[in-house]
Amino acid sequence: MGALGFVVLGGLLSIVYGAWAIRSVMAADAGTARMQEIAAAIREGAEAYLSRQYTTIAVVGVVIFLLFGFLMSWSVAIGFAFGALLSAAAGYIGMLVSVRANVRTAQAATRSLAAGLDIAFKSGAVTGMLVAGLALLGVSIYFGVMMGVAGHAPGDREVVNALVALGFGASLISIFARLGGGIFTKGADVGGDLVGKVEAGIPEDDPRNPATIADNVGDNVGDCAGMAADLFETYAVTIVATMVLGSIYFAGTDLVYRVMLYPLTIGAACVVTSIIGTFFVRLGASQSIMGALYKGFIATALLSLVALLPVTAAVFGGLSVDLAIGDKHFTPLSLFFCGVTGLAVTGLIVWITEYYTGTGFRPVRSIASASVTGHGTNVIQGLAVSLEATALPALVIVVGIIVANAFAGLFGIAIAVTTMLALAGMVVALDAFGPVTDNAGGIAEMADLPPSVRVSTDALDAVGNTTKAITKGYAIGSAGLGALVLFAAYTEDLRFFSANAAQHPYFATVGPIDFALSNPFVVVGLFLGGLLPFLFGGIAMTAVGRAAGAVVEEVRRQFREKPGIMAGTDRPDYGRAVDMLTRAAIREMIVPSLLPVLSPIVFYFVIEAIAGRANAFAALGAMLLGVIVTGLFVAISMTAGGGAWDNAKKYIEDGHHGGKGSDAHKAAVTGDTVGDPYKDTAGPAINPMIKITNIVALLLLAALAH
Repeated sequence: MGALGFVVLGGLLSIVYGAWAIRSVMAADAGTARMQEIAAAIREGAEAYLSRQYTTIAVVGVVIFLLFGFLMSWSVAIGFAFGALLSAAAGYIGMLVSVRANVRTAQAATRSLAAGLDIAFKSGAVTGMLVAGLALLGVSIYFGVMMGVAGHAPGDREVVNALVALGFGASLISIFARLGGGIFTKGADVGGDLVGKVEAGIPEDDPRNPATIADNVGDNVGDCAGMAADLFETYAVTIVATMVLGSIYFAGTDLVYRVMLYPLTIGAACVVTSIIGTFFVRLGASQSIMGALYKGFIATALLSLVALLPVTAAVFGGLSVDLAIGDKHFTPLSLFFCGVTGLAVTGLIVWITEYYTGTGFRPVRSIASASVTGHGTNVIQGLAVSLEATALPALVIVVGIIVANAFAGLFGIAIAVTTMLALAGMVVALDAFGPVTDNAGGIAEMADLPPSVRVSTDALDAVGNTTKAITKGYAIGSAGLGALVLFAAYTEDLRFFSANAAQHPYFATVGPIDFALSNPFVVVGLFLGGLLPFLFGGIAMTAVGRAAGAVVEEVRRQFREKPGIMAGTDRPDYGRAVDMLTRAAIREMIVPSLLPVLSPIVFYFVIEAIAGRANAFAALGAMLLGVIVTGLFVAISMTAGGGAWDNAKKYIEDGHHGGKGSDAHKAAVTGDTVGDPYKDTAGPAINPMIKITNIVALLLLAALAH
């Protein structure tokens, strides 16, 4: 079996595992009739929202598909469609499982904490393995089709363009899913909390709150479907970027096919290790949920480390083969050490994120302590933690770049990022566990299950908040490094087209590109690129604020017009809030989603008209760097800060600083409402936004050269 066959087999194995896990989850007890009724309402709302969301995205997708087909080639258009469909499938299937696992997790929690953990994690593992498996299958199969059916050589420009378009399709779905789902879930969460907890004084997930079902729907469309599409996109784009870089650096050599296959084989090997790692997740005598999840993560990382060396040797036919890029010579063993660097960066980012968002550490407890003196001090301390939380991840990434570059240059950095993302199956499993446990707690509350059940689901949910933050930190860190690889591909493509201007006449007058800071258009590009994540985040936060405001008015109206709701004699109109949020999220996601798509194109042609092509290409490259640098810091700050605010609230609800209903708790709820759109809407959506900007620049070069 060849290397490509091994990759396809790895992808298929993840699908088989997903099918087994789905069957195992569905075989579990779904609880009482009341629990199933609540779960059915959540499921119907989630399915209706995603159907409308994907219908809207499809309209944009068809337009882009036709543009690719007529302006570039139909193989590029098909690659775009393939990436988009697989990204959508990963999110949709993950959501379908999570809305069925939530009620089963709640029922399992009536037996024990371990039983609830088992169902919740297994459902998360379905999403995780589908993300990794579908990404591997999508890239490897289309790569094989382009060579086998279309008859192209591995490094042909048509193959490269088709793979980049596949990554763009995945990214486009991801940014729509992240933004739309995030606006929906946080609009419901913030609006419901402000009226329910602060004004009416009723608990979270109380069935009397008309926004409760919408909140639980949002967990699935935002934290599950949106997250799955996000990590699928990150995984696929990183592998594609590494393959593209390899095709450029080793063009014309007999190593190009092996170099392009290498990131795929790393992913395939790590799918196997991730599947094995899922069986290590077991609750021990200490009853530590995070400890149980870490067992699976650590097992996966160690097994991946062991598998990486033989996979590297098998792909290159040994560990001492000379792999030269210009004057830099390195061997496959150097690439192995780059992979080890990527695994180390992943472990450190996971640990740092847990430190800043876990209830057992200083940052979260400092926010909880600040809540004692009021709402303002809670917000101040939360912002302080969010800013501080950027330092250590940035330092880890900097060290990772320096080490990987020392081993194998930019291609070594690409391999480090690929190895980071090869653990995506396990990391997504940790993340998707979060919305399931959150829903399970809501179902337990609404179905009036014994308080002991809510104790178990709250414990699972608190860990779920941390794992969701970990996944976002992991995705953003890898996105920053992955975008650096895309930027390298942009500069190398620019050099290639300029050197081959006879075949690409558009570049005949370009000449050497000056990226020096003495060029004012480079500085302009850095500034404009730097502002994009802030503008994007601001639009996303505003959208959540508008949606939450509408929910507040709706919940107040129902409380006012139906006084029997609070007495338990009248039923809230849950469907009204779900429908209102669906329309708001679909409407609000369009403009910010198109911002990173259109900005590079408009910026390039404006600068070209003002200062010529050479300056336009230099300014566009600088714009990409600006987006990467500020996007990384804004995204980490938002996701870590939001997670810390959320768990500070939960820390107080566990009985500290006066517990539920205290003044400190009310202040913590305010902080949590600020942090919600930070961590679940704007912050994570910046991840695909960074990469879309870079991918569009790559596709623009290809279109101009066509």
